[in-house]
Amino acid sequence: MTRLRQVRAGVLDVGYHESGPADGPPVVLMHGFPYDIHAYAEVAPLLAAKGCRVIVPYMRGYGSTRFLDGATPRSGQQGAFGADLLALLDALAIPRAVLAGYDWGGRACCIVAAVWPERCAGLVSLNSFNIQDIAAAAKPLAPENERRYWYQYYFHGERGRAGLEQDRRALCRLLWSLWSPTWTFDDATFERSAAAFDHPDFVEVVIHSYRHRFGLVTGDPAYDDIERRLAALPPVTVPAITFDGADDGVMMIGGTAAHARHFTGPHQHRVVPGAGHNLPQEKPQDFARAVLDLATSSRP
Repeated sequence: MTRLRQVRAGVLDVGYHESGPADGPPVVLMHGFPYDIHAYAEVAPLLAAKGCRVIVPYMRGYGSTRFLDGATPRSGQQGAFGADLLALLDALAIPRAVLAGYDWGGRACCIVAAVWPERCAGLVSLNSFNIQDIAAAAKPLAPENERRYWYQYYFHGERGRAGLEQDRRALCRLLWSLWSPTWTFDDATFERSAAAFDHPDFVEVVIHSYRHRFGLVTGDPAYDDIERRLAALPPVTVPAITFDGADDGVMMIGGTAAHARHFTGPHQHRVVPGAGHNLPQEKPQDFARAVLDLATSSRP
């Protein structure tokens, strides 16, 4: 996935990988934190071989994606992620696509599916309904779930910011191991993705993301309207397939099947044995099959 294209989309110059026929049903694959587009190194060819137009962008703060203006806040709030994905669809003149992702990328997909359903032909989302309920963020979770979020609380303080800045590779590799305890990855696999973390805005975007979701910092006013709409937790009305990895080390204990109430359109929930948090890279066949199920059903 080294052959990249660049496109100006909203406040970003977005780096992305594209494969498959230009006239195929469009699919956008969104990576999470702390990963990159190589999470889809096996998924993308599977989809392209089936005739899909596959777009895999770097999110803000990663890889070759850059802010167009030095004055733009390096926000990591959920409204920014949704706006970035919508702007990318506009920039590529894609009126409607299957949107698939996990972690931050899954959040972006859920937001577009819920707020702009006319732009989403179908949604694939790890950990189900991935829109943050910021108003309820101060409510404590069960102790085991709180333990899983240690890294978020670490980032709330300046010690955490300094730790991420000082050794982002070691910290991110630790998260890979904790979140996917049954996935055996080698140094080369990690380093291929870790290069994307050398972005000059990576730390700022990450720290803002984990502080904003707890209401600890303000967001970019440009996204105030989107954030107001997200505060209502709008349902997903488009066809959706959601996943949990059975061994996901950051997922809520018990999984996310109970999120079904947020999906008012056709919805399936699948649990994948032997998979952790980085589902598309750990189980590419399962992830690609879900995307194809929706891409095929959305054809005219």
